Amino acid sequence: MAFGSKTLAQGSVVLLGGRSEIGLEIADRLVAGRTVVLAARRSTELDAERQRLLDRGASAVHVVEFDADAVADHGPILDAIVADHGRIGVAILAFGILGDQDRASTDATHAVEVVHTDFVAQVSVLTHLAKILRAQRDGHLVVFSSFAGFRVRRANYVYGSAKAGLDGFASGLADALVGSGVHLLLIRSGFVIGRMTEGMSPAPFSSTPPDVAEGVIAGLSKRSNVVWVPKALRPMYFATRFVPRAVWRRLPR
Repeated sequence: MAFGSKTLAQGSVVLLGGRSEIGLEIADRLVAGRTVVLAARRSTELDAERQRLLDRGASAVHVVEFDADAVADHGPILDAIVADHGRIGVAILAFGILGDQDRASTDATHAVEVVHTDFVAQVSVLTHLAKILRAQRDGHLVVFSSFAGFRVRRANYVYGSAKAGLDGFASGLADALVGSGVHLLLIRSGFVIGRMTEGMSPAPFSSTPPDVAEGVIAGLSKRSNVVWVPKALRPMYFATRFVPRAVWRRLPR
C-alpha cells in the first residue's frame, strides 16, 4: 500500500526498535524521500536494515544507540535525534519482549524484566515523545498493544498485563493529545507470525508483519485512534467479556 508523503506530518521517521520486523515493514511504506532514524542496541550492526530503507527510497538513514530498558537515557537520546536530524514526523515504538511465562511464574526478576520493557519503558518513551511533538504541534505516534492485554489469560498473564497497562496509558495519552495536532495510533493485534513467536503454534486469527504494517498505514492515513489487526478481533474482544472466568482460565495462548 503506497502512502503519499504529503498525508503525514513532515519530518523524519524514527523507528525505536530498529530491527523489528513489523517496524521495518511500516518504515518500508513511509520512507520515500524522508530521513529515517533507526534506534536499537548494537546500532553498528544495522547495516542491512539501513540499506533496506535506502533501497526503498529513504533520503538518508541514520543509526542511533538505544537501549529501551535504560529509561534515564530516553530523554537525551530523543532530544539528540531532533537536534541532529530535525523534526519528527512519525515515531514508531516497535521494541518489546514476549518473555517466558513459565519462568516468569516463579522468577520475579524475569517477570519485572518483561513488564519493564513492555510497559515502563514504553511509558517513558511516549512521555518524552509527546512533549517533543506537542512543541512541534504535529506528528504521529504508533503504539503496539495486543489482544493479550484485553482480558489477561493464565497462559501469558505477565506479558498480557504489561500490554493491558500500555493500552490504558496510550488510550489516555491519545485523549490528552486531542487538540494538540499530535496523533496517536494504537494498534491492537493478535498473534503475529514472526521472529518473536518463532517455534510457537500460530493462534487463530494470526497475522504477519506485512498485515500489521498495512493496518498501520491505513490507520495513519485516516488518523484513526485504534486499529485492530486483523479486523475480526474487534468483535471477538467484546465477546470475550461474557466468557465465564472458569472457562477463561482454561484457554490456551
